[in-house]
Amino acid sequence: MAFYQQEPFYNPRVPFTGSIQGGLLEGKSIIISGRVLPGANRFHVNLQCGSRHGADVALHFNPRYDSGSGYIVTNTLRNSQWGSEERIHKAVLPAGGVFTLQIMVDRASYKISVNGMHVMEYNHRIQLSMVDTIVVDGMVEVNSIAFQNPHFFPQPCVPGIMPGFAPMQSQYAYPVGTAMPAYPAAPVFSVPYKSVIAGGLQPGKNITINGVVNHQAHRFSFNLRHMGGVALHYNPRFDENTVVRNTLTGEKWGSEERFGGLPFNRGQPFQVVISCNPHHYNVFVNGNQAHTYNHRFTRLHEIDVLEISGDLTLTSVMV
Repeated sequence: MAFYQQEPFYNPRVPFTGSIQGGLLEGKSIIISGRVLPGANRFHVNLQCGSRHGADVALHFNPRYDSGSGYIVTNTLRNSQWGSEERIHKAVLPAGGVFTLQIMVDRASYKISVNGMHVMEYNHRIQLSMVDTIVVDGMVEVNSIAFQNPHFFPQPCVPGIMPGFAPMQSQYAYPVGTAMPAYPAAPVFSVPYKSVIAGGLQPGKNITINGVVNHQAHRFSFNLRHMGGVALHYNPRFDENTVVRNTLTGEKWGSEERFGGLPFNRGQPFQVVISCNPHHYNVFVNGNQAHTYNHRFTRLHEIDVLEISGDLTLTSVMV
């Protein structure tokens, strides 16, 4: 049974209030990518029962920076009364830093991770069926708010995937021969990773990749492929301190582009948005435009596979 996959919110203005289409259900994930503002005192993410002022808040996730290296407060607001606070003292969301925050809905709790690392669980105090709104406020910038449903079949990450064949697109990837859990504990992203781009590319289409660069990284790459080659090869190289861009046509590489610097750091989280325009790609890294690459392969609708490989950990992929 296929459920509608809600489109992400891109670059929403904070304070932000948005609908969670279909509400919450076990196995669903909400993934928020952004940056804590320098000098921040606090910000919060609320999962609420409606958007009206004073609505019940099922989960109040509230990083605070008013003492030392920071701490996180979680709580629930019911009938205009706050419950007992739960606090953890972990500096996982430093002021001025970029982050990917994932809230995964489990049967008994919310499982919360930051930059791919599990941080905490928060037991449900309000029924999931009551929650239909997300609110973000405070000293934070948001690049995207994405939603992943648990009701998609897995797309195996295997060599020889048939381009253009996508019976049902998935954000979850499982090794061949591995049974898909009914409700996965967290999205699983095998690297190397492949995903079908349903319908191919077109102007206005964005691909968003969130992850963390490995601590000893040498290189990683993102490829936009078609049947006859690679339309865009985007290849950060720490051993050469540059990002190489190129196109592969008929088993021949074109001329490399290397200008523009290396906007990634070993051991640090990142968000890459590849934005397809009529004549070029814009590549944004952590909300800043890093590179522009003119189309050398212009039949955009034939570009139907995303490949990711190298020295990185993936936390979310939206195609």
